[in-house]
Amino acid sequence: MKNLIFPIVLLVLTLGGLPVGATPAATEAPAKRVVFFGDSLTSGYGIDPAEAYPALIQEKIDQRGWNMQSVNAGLSGETSAGGLRRIDWILRQPVDVFVLELGANDGLRGLQPTATKENLQGIIDRVNRRYPDAKVVLAGMQMPPNMGRSYQEEFSAIFPRLANANQAALIPFFLEGVGGVAELNLPDGVHPTGQGHRIIAQTVWETIEPLLRELTES
Repeated sequence: MKNLIFPIVLLVLTLGGLPVGATPAATEAPAKRVVFFGDSLTSGYGIDPAEAYPALIQEKIDQRGWNMQSVNAGLSGETSAGGLRRIDWILRQPVDVFVLELGANDGLRGLQPTATKENLQGIIDRVNRRYPDAKVVLAGMQMPPNMGRSYQEEFSAIFPRLANANQAALIPFFLEGVGGVAELNLPDGVHPTGQGHRIIAQTVWETIEPLLRELTES
């Protein structure tokens, strides 16, 4: 009898311990992934990550009962060049909606807008190659007046041009209603407070909500 115990135990483990005739419960479809790829404005510098706009977007998703996962892929200090170096690592996991929020650090450092545009295009190209069905959303950025009018205009034009060229959705100005408003930013005047992120979340939501709804219907 002892010799029979091991084969029986092995058989039970192999079958996952299911009674004869039982079938595994139906598994839920994998959650759609909404990736927010950006810098400190996305990572939530200076505040609790739960207050950063990607987490607030997840709350809106959950309220609607959608099977989606909001991924905060923000990295403080990131430039468009740094994002281009990092993107392949992020793309190891599936992406259904890709929100690209980069360029602000380029502008504040006075980097050439043509280089920023090339880097952002490179990121979009890699997303499209890896996940051709993914929806790309581009967050528009603007520079403060002290950067000079010519630089301001050239920099701001990057984002609508890229959106048009790639048939991507565009958030016209990511920091709408927040940028330059002292009470909505930390003492550094650059990074939004929790309240600032709530406004950003609503701005982002207005652009991505139709895309997310479309995913639930496909």
